[in-house]
Amino acid sequence: MARMTAARAAVEILKREGVSDAFGVPGAAINPFYAALKAAGGISHTLARHVEGASHMAEGYTRTHPGNIGVCIGTSGPAGTDMITGLYSAIGDSIPILCITGQAPTAVIHKEDFQAVDIASIAKPVTKMAVTVLEAAQVPGVFQQAFHLMRSGRPGPVLIDLPVDVQLTEIEFDPETYEPLQAYKPAATRAQIEKAIGLLNESERPLIVAGGGVINADAGELLVEFAELTGIPVVPTLMGWGVLPDDHELNAGMVGLQTSHRYGNATFLESDFVLGIGNRWANRHTGKLDVYTAGRTFVHVDIEPTQIGKIFAPDYGIASDAKAALELFVQVAKELRAEGRLPDRSAWAASAQERRATLQRRTHFDDIPIKPQRVYEEMNKAFGPETRYVSTIGLSQIAGAQMLHVYRPRHWINCGQAGPLGWTIPAALGVAKADPEASVVALSGDYDFQFMIEELAVGAQHRIPYVHVLVNNAYLGLIRQAQRAFDIDFQVKLEFENINSPELGVYGVDHVKVVEGLGCKAIRVTDPAELGAAFEQAKKLAAEYRVPVVVEAILERVTNISMSTTNDIGNVVEFEEIATEPGHAPTSIRTLKV
Repeated sequence: MARMTAARAAVEILKREGVSDAFGVPGAAINPFYAALKAAGGISHTLARHVEGASHMAEGYTRTHPGNIGVCIGTSGPAGTDMITGLYSAIGDSIPILCITGQAPTAVIHKEDFQAVDIASIAKPVTKMAVTVLEAAQVPGVFQQAFHLMRSGRPGPVLIDLPVDVQLTEIEFDPETYEPLQAYKPAATRAQIEKAIGLLNESERPLIVAGGGVINADAGELLVEFAELTGIPVVPTLMGWGVLPDDHELNAGMVGLQTSHRYGNATFLESDFVLGIGNRWANRHTGKLDVYTAGRTFVHVDIEPTQIGKIFAPDYGIASDAKAALELFVQVAKELRAEGRLPDRSAWAASAQERRATLQRRTHFDDIPIKPQRVYEEMNKAFGPETRYVSTIGLSQIAGAQMLHVYRPRHWINCGQAGPLGWTIPAALGVAKADPEASVVALSGDYDFQFMIEELAVGAQHRIPYVHVLVNNAYLGLIRQAQRAFDIDFQVKLEFENINSPELGVYGVDHVKVVEGLGCKAIRVTDPAELGAAFEQAKKLAAEYRVPVVVEAILERVTNISMSTTNDIGNVVEFEEIATEPGHAPTSIRTLKV
């Protein structure tokens, strides 16, 4: 048998589980693992500037390709606690990432040793497994179980904590005969799918709600095939956006309180049946449940049995991996079509597209300072269907989801459930690392951008190019808008006169100087007519210098983005004027009908 340190065994398992990249920050308690990482070779490591940043890089990496599992590594104590936000983000969106932390020697873990913290207990609520390995011989089994858990059922993150003496202990381990455990995924039965389609066929105006579980299962093509077989319009959730192209004839638009379309909400409110696949009925999608559910029959398919009925009781639930369920949905639908037993949904689908052509928001404004809607219009022109967008939270993300276009799965990479500020820069770096030839475009407001701005230096150091669109109004825009309900405008202004950059007026932070100081490129735009040229220049600079390139758009200070103020998808307030002529929304999927 081969003898090696437990740390080396762990690295060999990572490679055999398909890991080729890792993100992290070394430290005393994890240095044996780093020594093994260097000696073994085969895994590219990206040095982050903050361990939370490393965890978000791992997330972006996982979300980019089916089968990816991002790995982040840190030392003991604060490195592990820094990862907690990344773990929370990952478990909320069903994203498998592996966090590996160092730990104080086993003999002193409970003696208040330097940077000794019970990270496994801290991480348990936001992981599928969090464990401190106290016996070196258990390291291979723990890593094998970690990958099994991350891939089985509802995907999610795992944290493994390795005391420094455990890492250094030699064990017997034969990497040549190591085999990953087969993942478990529940699968629907034929009888369940037949019952679901039976309920569907009784309806007149059905919709499919496609969630992130469809993308996690790499089942987008099956979803589109089933929709086309049955002629049923599809509502992608925010996490499912891109599961079918935005310009597809059966795309009904998004539904919700914030990241939704006027036509999407209108079509949903006309529906009488909803088939949810791989979605979790998130509250910002549903709003008030009495409005959302009234007059509709619901069938819910989800990989996690306890998710069914968690938010509201569906009329029928199926615990199944989305791919396994959709394979049967397609099979049964084909058989019914051959027998002439599928209803004609063409008039219903056409009505959804009619709403799409008439219920639009205005994006074309020539105002200076720039109105944010114009930024997304110019992004639609500049960035093609192959673009991978990355964003997290705020008015920038909400408006982007309302106005941008996505055409492929995993091309809208968004932290949906947790929404931590600062997520976007490191996640975009993880996406660009996972797909070096991709057109990666990040979208941030100024506060999200400033939270982890130091990670731009990672892109400069490791030559990871992408374009970052920064919309700057020197405000906590979403919180300011929420404070309208309290009739306050309190502690949300980021404005100040920068003594070193008086030309900025009250916009405060000189992002161009900061970005350039971190080794990247930046362009500031104050005139909407110059946005298109700036985006083109940014793409060229990213390709030439192989670093992140920031395009900062100086926005008007206050813009209220469309959203419900009453938690009701039937009552979304349009604060700005809507489109009333085609020129008001020149990049809309359907030309406006007037």
